[in-house]
Amino acid sequence: MSNGSNIDVSGAINTLTETFGKVFQLQVDVANNALNALANVAEPLAKTATDLIGNFAGAATQVLQSVSSAIAPKK
Repeated sequence: MSNGSNIDVSGAINTLTETFGKVFQLQVDVANNALNALANVAEPLAKTATDLIGNFAGAATQVLQSVSSAIAPKK
């Protein structure tokens, strides 16, 4: 009396569980890769910003020294 439509419930559940596990792992891998890429970009940007601030501070100091020496009375 079987009509050939036996459904393998256990196999279907195992397949779904495996698929969800792979999807979750893929999301974790994507997030990890995104964080690594962000860190790789942020590091040189932070160094450049630090160098730029240092150069600006040095230039500002030189300008102030030049202005001070121009204003200071000569002996």
